[in-house]
Amino acid sequence: MGDKNKVLARWRTSLTRGIGHDSWGQLVEAVDEYQMLSKQLLRESSFNATLFNDNQKKTLSKVAACLALRSKALQSPHDTDGFTLEELKKVDSALETLLSGAQTEFPVAVPAEAALFRPTTQTGNFELDLDGDEIDDDQENEESGTNTAVVTSPGIKPLGKLFPMIPHEKGTTNLTVRVEKIGLKSISSYLDPFITVSLKDSKGVDVTKAQETPVSTKREDPYIIFGVDVHMQRPIEKMPKGTAIFFEFKHFKVKKRTISTKCFAFMEMDELKPGPVVIELYEKPTDFKRKKLSLLTTKPLYLHLYLQLLTD
Repeated sequence: MGDKNKVLARWRTSLTRGIGHDSWGQLVEAVDEYQMLSKQLLRESSFNATLFNDNQKKTLSKVAACLALRSKALQSPHDTDGFTLEELKKVDSALETLLSGAQTEFPVAVPAEAALFRPTTQTGNFELDLDGDEIDDDQENEESGTNTAVVTSPGIKPLGKLFPMIPHEKGTTNLTVRVEKIGLKSISSYLDPFITVSLKDSKGVDVTKAQETPVSTKREDPYIIFGVDVHMQRPIEKMPKGTAIFFEFKHFKVKKRTISTKCFAFMEMDELKPGPVVIELYEKPTDFKRKKLSLLTTKPLYLHLYLQLLTD
């Protein structure tokens, strides 16, 4: 009981802090606090978590849904139907009475599709269904295997996996790609966005190990900002003929507890010139063989890069 009380006290303090930011108009700080707390609650709502019982987990998942809905409302100020601050203030009572069970009904109305805490038929795990937490304007094939990776601890941000610059060899050219930003519709809908960068030969086989940018936390409509240098792990001259650099934009999906690929872009070797580069975005699934390509959108939204070529 003591551990539960300590955890609940910490969560309520976090909620109070977020509401304080929200009340003072500090929207960025409020969203950060709400998203952090939501992920903690989701983690303790998972099937493998043992601190709380199933009924308590259901309540925690609803609180997490409310936090996600309020975060979305703050990032979409023109949405008049968003979850309000006054509604969120009432949610604290659900945490206050979680252990005693004194509150039999959840204090606010949460859309049924926004908080479904249920066991899945295949795994027996519980999942939080947050339809509307993100906007996907394409039909998804989440079971392809190449574009979705199951996240066992929901809400954990990928930390990024970048390699240092390789030693320079005489007579060769090292390539560093700075991933500047990506233009997308509804940028506030993407949770924990990052980009996987990989080198693939003409048959779609890895030339080197893939790298991942850290999660982006900066947005300037219509862009998600990265500003990250990715050092290619093989000199240009030693890349197989037909090699291309792929960039896959990925984000965390609360609904399915997966990391999903939204779109991808690529550059071929004859496009490698120093300076700024803007490349088109294509619909998933990622086609590493570059045979069937469909543009993501007709709007002028692209991946922005900056190339550095280091020679003798």
